[in-house]
Amino acid sequence: METENSNKIFYNKLVRDHVKSKIEAKGESCEIREITDEQEFQQELFKKITEESRALSHVRTRADFLKEYADLMVVLDALTQTMGFSEADIQIAIEENVKEKGFYKDRQFLHWSDDSGYESNESPQGVADN
Repeated sequence: METENSNKIFYNKLVRDHVKSKIEAKGESCEIREITDEQEFQQELFKKITEESRALSHVRTRADFLKEYADLMVVLDALTQTMGFSEADIQIAIEENVKEKGFYKDRQFLHWSDDSGYESNESPQGVADN
């Protein structure tokens, strides 16, 4: 006896506009709901940033890089639009960020530091013995 959910794959995630029509074009079905709550939409976009950046970090070809980069940029563009940022706002933020922190042209790799005042958004790789 087959259950109703036997062929269903549950994704429970934000998807692009054409996903439903692509699924239906293959003769398959899906269930989509429109997100009407702005906060929920923004939260789902933040989740997509993680998903798309993870995919980008795993590419190994230039073609795949461009595809995954575009996917990530579409999510970032949607998020910045919902938050009301203009292209000028974004460009100014990037310029200020680079002025404050620098770019990556010197390709510096930090092994360690005793700068206890530095705050990183990354987990430390280990604890040094004193």
